[in-house]
Amino acid sequence: MALTVQDVDRFEAARPRLGTIAYRLLGSASDAEDAVQETFLRWQAADPARIEVPEAWLTKVLTNLCLNQLTSARARRETYVGQWLPEPLLAGDPLLGPADTAEQRESLSYAVLTLLERLSPNERAVYVLREAFDYSHREIAEILDLTEAASQQILHRAKKHVAAGRARIEIDRAAARRVVEEFLAAAAGGRTEPLVALLTQDAVAIGDGGGKVPARTRPFEGALAVAKFMRGLFRPGPAKRALVGGAARVYAAVANDGPALVVVVDDRVIGVMCLEVTADGIAAFRSQANPDKLVRATRHWAATGHGDPLLVL
Repeated sequence: MALTVQDVDRFEAARPRLGTIAYRLLGSASDAEDAVQETFLRWQAADPARIEVPEAWLTKVLTNLCLNQLTSARARRETYVGQWLPEPLLAGDPLLGPADTAEQRESLSYAVLTLLERLSPNERAVYVLREAFDYSHREIAEILDLTEAASQQILHRAKKHVAAGRARIEIDRAAARRVVEEFLAAAAGGRTEPLVALLTQDAVAIGDGGGKVPARTRPFEGALAVAKFMRGLFRPGPAKRALVGGAARVYAAVANDGPALVVVVDDRVIGVMCLEVTADGIAAFRSQANPDKLVRATRHWAATGHGDPLLVL
């Protein structure tokens, strides 16, 4: 069925919100965009004039497309090489969506996006719709074909799972930036002790290379193991330049509303390291190095301004 100009405009007005929902549900910008486009095709095939609340209809279609994607993704990830981490988004990316409330910021954080992988598709959908977008349980029940009571129970279970995997309370952005700069200086200094002092005792370092670039298949665990790894990772030298194809510039940045390091070679982002910084120190390093998951970050980096690098490897 041919859409009217008004029908197209109505969908385009909803597109940003649909994209941000899909990204939080899927942890992938490219998959989110595909889900939004498929929702448009469903909108095109429907009769918009007979849809009483288009925004609710579009959200339901999109969410269920994402649920199907999550179910199939679980099977695909069983054969994924190494650790699987979400696709990070740099500050200013429109897919990040709202971050006005504490709940929205938490649902957007890289740490929580990673933890959401532990949830069932329904748990993830209820958590995202309620915490990030403030849908009522009645609305969620209609979207997911549940009862309101079931939606409430699923949210309680999902929040319990997420809380169990969270580190201590994070600190504000300015303080986190100072810790990141201290960490990078200590890592480049080549001594382990100053690095250990900046980490929590149970710190972890996880990397996703997707089988495309070298990445350890198991996380580093414990302050000493993580510090030794970071000391080697940020040690400048010709061997490192040969490995990555040139001089790597390391910048302090913000990704998923949290502190991050962006590694750039010839204007191409080759790594985004998201840090979980708490009052007790750095609790986690989650590094995305899979080039397939850095295409959008590279485009965004090229289109935005940034200061001088903190380190050149």
